Amino acid sequence: MLSAEKITRRNAWRYYVRGVAFGDGRRPVGQSLKDAQEQAGLPPGRWMGLGLAALGLSAGSVVSERQLELMFGDLRHPDADRIERERLEAGDAPEAARRATALGQPIEETEQRGAIPLLGIDFTFRAQASLIVLWALGDEETQRVIEKAHERAIQTALRWLEEEVAEVRWSSGRKRAKPPGLVVAAFQHFENRDGFPLLHTHCLVLNRAQRPDGAWYALDTRRLLRTVVAAGTLYTLAMTTEVCETLSLATVPREVTPGLRPVMEIAGVDQELIDWSSTRRQRIEQALEGITAQYVKEHGRLPDERARHGLGWWAAQNTRPQKKTPKLLEQLRAWWKASAILRFGQEKIDGLLQRCRAAGSAIRARISPRVDTVLAAVDVAAIVYTVRRIFNRHHILAEARRHLLETLRGRAFAPGLDTSIAEQALARHSRRLTAVREDRPDPAPELLNYTGDFAWPKRWWIAGADGQPPRESSRYERAQVASLAVQKAIRAARTTLPTMPAGAPAETGTATLTEGTVLGEHDPAPPHAVDHSDRGVALTPKRRADAVHTHQQAAMPQEHLEGRTTDPATWLRTPENLARLAKFNLDADARRRLLEQTQPDPEADAAAPAPVDQRQHRVPGPGQGGGAAPRR
Repeated sequence: MLSAEKITRRNAWRYYVRGVAFGDGRRPVGQSLKDAQEQAGLPPGRWMGLGLAALGLSAGSVVSERQLELMFGDLRHPDADRIERERLEAGDAPEAARRATALGQPIEETEQRGAIPLLGIDFTFRAQASLIVLWALGDEETQRVIEKAHERAIQTALRWLEEEVAEVRWSSGRKRAKPPGLVVAAFQHFENRDGFPLLHTHCLVLNRAQRPDGAWYALDTRRLLRTVVAAGTLYTLAMTTEVCETLSLATVPREVTPGLRPVMEIAGVDQELIDWSSTRRQRIEQALEGITAQYVKEHGRLPDERARHGLGWWAAQNTRPQKKTPKLLEQLRAWWKASAILRFGQEKIDGLLQRCRAAGSAIRARISPRVDTVLAAVDVAAIVYTVRRIFNRHHILAEARRHLLETLRGRAFAPGLDTSIAEQALARHSRRLTAVREDRPDPAPELLNYTGDFAWPKRWWIAGADGQPPRESSRYERAQVASLAVQKAIRAARTTLPTMPAGAPAETGTATLTEGTVLGEHDPAPPHAVDHSDRGVALTPKRRADAVHTHQQAAMPQEHLEGRTTDPATWLRTPENLARLAKFNLDADARRRLLEQTQPDPEADAAAPAPVDQRQHRVPGPGQGGGAAPRR
């Protein structure tokens, strides 16, 4: 999982220099960062990135407090003190000497224009909750494996950002170039603010990089922020795969929020153990209920996906405890294990890894390490289109990585498979929307907009559980159904290729081979083999068109509904109609109490005609009142 925050000049950088560099704790006043880290037993920050060489730094070297202040406070060279002193001794004016230490445009000039300088971006990588539980309660070998996988997955994600995403910009963004690399200061932390386990790393990316000519310019930070989800899925996929392969584990999907994408957690880690470690999440969810209720009251509707993210951020801020002094990792691990044993028992904690391996062995026995790239491309394109309608390449790439995580359940895969699936999804099942003008250069591939030709699935309602009212299906649920419909049509349209003599040319028009299919019985399998039984099959262009047409005719097959319903009778009990009906009942009760107060002796006046208000009060029929009629 990956989150991103901007680092600005308005005291935000001091938070990172004083707090984040000190294990998210409260650093003693007047104590140097190095002494505070050594006293608390915290690992020092380390430099990462391919852009370090230009600054005289090396990967893995320790991040000093002065370097943080110069680079993330003033956007100056990490050795600015020496450079400025040498310039002054050479006779340069103070302003010229200071300007010589600036990385690109001096920060003072940016502030003179009234702009707020952006110093960097904090990319925070953290593992899934089940992996954190295993890391906190496992033995030393398990802890070492998870920590190494965490570090390597961060390096993988950062390298992808450097090679595929990062760009420097100048001339108000009209000109761009690819930098040699990024400059990153990484700080590893072990706990949350409640003292419970939370393995995560803050990677502070400097908002400066070099052009090919060596000049320093600002990064295109909007481009970096747009790809946070794609980078986060790459980190999760890389870390989960390495841990599962090394420890013989597997993953299972677990639904956190009904209707939203499940989280792939380690099989065998009980939900109660996850709840034990996720103290912050529980408080955030409780606060989120009240914030969401206020949102519904003000807007008259439930929040959409973007609004939910904003409300979740506010809930996290409102429930954030104060900083504290961090503790040694050995002390934390002893306290975590004692706390878990007191709550769940010695046997359950000691046998955690064995249960996870047993569950993983059962899953690995039935999950093939093969991926059907044809169906994977359909699944990725259908889901992204249904969720977004208009999308970019990084959306497709993120979904391809999620597909591998959900399909392989922690099994290893060939390098580049995620990119291959994404390219197929764009080439075969997407349509480019961005127009190219002859008088302008082609836009970057990451900025191209796409859409799909799939049918837009109609909404339906999902029957409530535990007395809860029905809820409207989410876009993700409709996307799953749309994808299953196309996959079913493609599987049905596949046919076995005719046997051909050796050396005979394939008949064009009879069967067109697609990537992911096998040419013949004796031909070597392609790098990305398929997982279905009828491997010697192909899909002709006509059958592919028929499959899309089948999807457009029936984008919601009944066999994939799994408790969903399109019965109009359930619309009577939608959340909106239930709210209207509840308001109607409250109004009716208030009116009845008012009538009872004006009639002191109802029995004596039983033969008398009813009051005018009471005669006019009738129970509404269908189509009248608050929600008695179906909403279409």
